[in-house]
Amino acid sequence: MDPVSNPYAPGAGSPPPELAGRDELRNAVSVTLRRLRIGRPAKSVLLVGLRGVGKTVLLGRMRSDADACGMTALWVEAPEGRSLPAMLAPQLRAALLKLSRNERAKELATRALQGLAGFARALKVRYQDIEVALDFEPEPGLADNGDLEQDLQALLEVAGLAAREAATALVVFVDELQYVEEDELASLITALHRTVQRSLPVVLVGAGLPQLRARMGRAKSYAERLFDFPNVGPLPPEAARYAIEKPARDEGVAIESNALDRIVAETHGYPYFLQEWGKHAWDAADESPINIDDVETASLTAVAALDASFFRVRFDRLTPLEKRYLRAMAELGAGPHRSGEISDQLGREVTSLAPTRSQLIAKGMVWSPGHGDTAFTVPLFDGFMRRIMPDDNWKSG
Repeated sequence: MDPVSNPYAPGAGSPPPELAGRDELRNAVSVTLRRLRIGRPAKSVLLVGLRGVGKTVLLGRMRSDADACGMTALWVEAPEGRSLPAMLAPQLRAALLKLSRNERAKELATRALQGLAGFARALKVRYQDIEVALDFEPEPGLADNGDLEQDLQALLEVAGLAAREAATALVVFVDELQYVEEDELASLITALHRTVQRSLPVVLVGAGLPQLRARMGRAKSYAERLFDFPNVGPLPPEAARYAIEKPARDEGVAIESNALDRIVAETHGYPYFLQEWGKHAWDAADESPINIDDVETASLTAVAALDASFFRVRFDRLTPLEKRYLRAMAELGAGPHRSGEISDQLGREVTSLAPTRSQLIAKGMVWSPGHGDTAFTVPLFDGFMRRIMPDDNWKSG
């Protein structure tokens, strides 16, 4: 079949041709934003889930939904090693400039921009990666103490007042939130708490790996009362089938039922893997309908593609000991696994491996679903580890 017409989109954050199985969550966030806009209380929302479940895509669609409803939205992606003020300041500037074009909100939005100028200047000494154009001279005493927790409270408060005056809501979308340092998370939580106390239309809609729940709780003990933490998991079988079947049907191509079942089984319903298998099944087929033989061929090429990119890019960031730790986990299966079981595989004491485990959690490779348990954050990574380190040499490395 024509590869140019291939509808599937395996890529980091690439919107799939059919966003299946997520309507309930999108609707719940839409209700939250619309409640805030009319002055009703609503919690911020943090989507949590493993790699490959489509959190970034879902967050992007929620942002589009917010824009379509006239909300004032900011988009921040939190890479490792970048400070929260540096990521937030340019996006907040753009949002405030937009609010300043509203006649009712102009005065308050301008004041918020003055606060942003003081915020950036005062925090530049500590957070040297802050780079933002300053449109106004700072207002002395507004968000310029040089203390992130105090200044962010003041800044979001005045920005929230401007949003309320403009009859909108200020929605801060943050992806990969688990990479934000805990002291910065604490400041963000405190600032959001202030806006809640003042009934201001400011909300965070974020996404991150499962360890985000614990990190938010450690940052501020009351975080659980400020946020909802919906879990984003693999798609149920019917939604997974629809995510593959509909894009093909829209192109005039059918997929045999047993071929669909095989794709769902191979991918375990994870949206990223569904797109990968869909793409390779399409390319493997000579004509419609796509059949089980096409999917079996696609499974070989899809796994090879994942090994070369999705899996390999994460593997290459690891130290030799971290690789051995993950290989020991893979030897035990998909997991989760007890720390003692992993250390037994390596012939080491649990305490001696604790720093390695902590480093892997910080890198977003594993998480702890329960005390003493460790699980992969990347689905199917156990199989990759066995393929890339196939013999027993890893045990004595």
